[in-house]
Formats: sequence, C-alpha cells, structure tokens
Amino acid sequence: MHRTGHLGFSALVYAPVGLALAGESPALAILGYVGVLSLASLPDVDLRLPLVRHRGVTHTLPFAFGVGLALWAAGRTLAGPLGLPPETLGTFGAFVGVFGVCAHLLADTVTPMGVPWLWPLSGRRYSLSLVRADDTLANYGLFALGALATAAAAALAVV
Repeated sequence: MHRTGHLGFSALVYAPVGLALAGESPALAILGYVGVLSLASLPDVDLRLPLVRHRGVTHTLPFAFGVGLALWAAGRTLAGPLGLPPETLGTFGAFVGVFGVCAHLLADTVTPMGVPWLWPLSGRRYSLSLVRADDTLANYGLFALGALATAAAAALAVV
C-alpha cells in the first residue's frame, strides 16, 4: 500500500476502537486516532534508511512492540505534567504503538509482497495477494472506507 491506503486502512480498523473508547474518554479516543494515523506509514521509513531492506525489520512484530514500548515510556513521562495516571497513559501509548504498526502490516499483507509476520523465527512472507501496493483504486478506496468508518463512529459516539 501507499501512504493514502495506509491512512485509510488505519482509520478503518481504528474506528470501532475509537467508538468504544469514546463512551469512556472522548479525549483518549481522539488521541488514539491521531496516534494511529501518525504511525500509519512509520514502517515504510525503511525506504529512506540505507542498508535496511524494504518490508524487512520495520515490517515485523518486534518492531511493532518496540514502537509500543517507546510510546509506553512517552505516555508515562507525559502523564504527570498532564495530570493523568502514568499507568493509563503508558498503557494507552503502548496500545496505540502496537496497533498503529500492526495496522500497517495488515494492509501490506493484502499485497503480493506480503509481510514477514513470524520474523525472526521465519523470514517467510505472508500475503493474501489481493491487490498490488500501487493500485490507485485500492489505495483511494481504502482511504474512502476509512473516512466513512471514522465519520460513522463519530456520529454514533455523539448519539
């Protein structure tokens, strides 16, 4: 997928989570949405890193957990100045980190190149081979679906 498709897919899969969170904490629901969308293309940083193969280490579960760990630490650090419990914001940060990266991996799983889900145990790539990553219709279609799912979740949260 390209950036547009990743943004749309991330919004699509986060919409039900955001809706569930909105009842308890609308602020966390929105913060999560912003966080997940901010991470939508993070694994593709490998395209700009020398000596790092595309869809290699940045497209793995250990990378997702590493991002989650970094956001856990950031959440715990920022909780105090924001007047929130460190456990709450730390746990939420970890969730957003892992969820955001995994959403990217799921979107790439539908392409022929696939993702090495079991790395480092196995380098085998898993793929559904449904659409090519550069398929314009798939990328903009996912973006539209993500926007619709987000609008529906927001409307349901208000009701």
